[in-house]
Amino acid sequence: MAHFYISAAHKSSGKTSLSLALCAAFRQRGLVVQPFKKGPDYIDPLWLSQASGRACYNLDFYTMQRDEIGQLFGGAMQGADLGIIEGNKGLYDGLDLEGSNSNAALAAQLDSPVVLVLDTQGMTRGVAPLILGYQAFDTKIRIEGIILNKVGGARHESKLRQVIEHYTDVPVLGAVQRHPDMHIAERHLGLVPSNELAQSQSRIERMGRIVADEVDLDALLAVAASGAAPPAPLTEPVSSPDGPPVRIAYARDAAFGFYYASDLEALTRAGAELLPFSPLHDAALPEADGLFIGGGFPETHVEALARNTAMAAAIRAFVERGGPVYAECGGLMYLCRQLTWKGKQGKMLGIVPADVVMHERPQGRGYVRLAETDSHPWPGGSEIAAHEFHYSALENLGQGVDFAYRVLRGQGIDGRHDGIRYRNLLASYAHLRDTRGNHWASRFVAFVRRVTGAGE
Repeated sequence: MAHFYISAAHKSSGKTSLSLALCAAFRQRGLVVQPFKKGPDYIDPLWLSQASGRACYNLDFYTMQRDEIGQLFGGAMQGADLGIIEGNKGLYDGLDLEGSNSNAALAAQLDSPVVLVLDTQGMTRGVAPLILGYQAFDTKIRIEGIILNKVGGARHESKLRQVIEHYTDVPVLGAVQRHPDMHIAERHLGLVPSNELAQSQSRIERMGRIVADEVDLDALLAVAASGAAPPAPLTEPVSSPDGPPVRIAYARDAAFGFYYASDLEALTRAGAELLPFSPLHDAALPEADGLFIGGGFPETHVEALARNTAMAAAIRAFVERGGPVYAECGGLMYLCRQLTWKGKQGKMLGIVPADVVMHERPQGRGYVRLAETDSHPWPGGSEIAAHEFHYSALENLGQGVDFAYRVLRGQGIDGRHDGIRYRNLLASYAHLRDTRGNHWASRFVAFVRRVTGAGE
């Protein structure tokens, strides 16, 4: 179970760029690399999956139980030579005073050696008390190495190494200079997703070569060898689906790409045959029993989506004849009347009676907790732990809307409700995760089967 945990003193230290570059570098060496991401995130896992060639899995205390995290980690590591866990924010940052859901807590649970990425811009001697403080704050956390990032040249690197070697006992595993190729463009939700960039693979390969030259990969493998968390046995019975598969078409292109790998796998285990389609480019839907329109960036593709009137008509017809549909965030936005962003406006599907307006600041961000109402089309959860992150808001919402959720924590659509129900459509800002506390995938597949009679 060789693995290590990439963390930092604070966010925007370059963890993602380094993590995916390390995935690429070790893959170029012929190793099978399994990536993980701490917390709720879609964009970083897209990059990590592409860099490693394996699905990236999210490990999240809020939506998962602690032993469930161990089970997912142990299961995903089967067949891998090396695991790389990318943290979120800083090593000790978390929701509560005790840090119970911090990166440090996850590293402790998985017995992970921590490699601390330090943004060294403007730093020399001050790097030493920072490292010493992070070591002393929680002595159970094994900080086994430092990677210096955004180093300003050979002289800067030499000074940093001398300070760290003189004042601390933590080895410097590498020093990554300020390379343009190590920078990935960002926008309002974070990095630009890899599925939107035509040259993402060549960029990843260049990043891998840079890191292979500037990080001691052999020393990093030695650190990883001390990560000895055993795979937790799977204790939950896996039930076989009832009947033949149901066909679920899911939107996947540059505008829609926010799907958890474990959720797609859960849909398949529940009896779904997944059929990708593109709202940007396809003129018709695949022959399907149900639709899943996940999150993404419809706002950056608003004009192209508006031009594809054939796809809009196909989805409207599917919804109006009672086809089962589930949509999250970007999918909800696509279903509304129109979308406005940075002076651009486009007509969307017009199924949800609302207009979407993008704002400069987040309108909903972070973890949410939802309670199902009687309007939920495929109920089965009690209080649901989920997350949201949207700069958009719905305006001019029509009267008499049926809401599937009461918002107990978070923003949702209006601060009190989320989950618009229309016929057999459910569309919400909340992003669900299929976990032990919320097996939404099997409920949705059963709903599709019940509504359509598929596989009977």
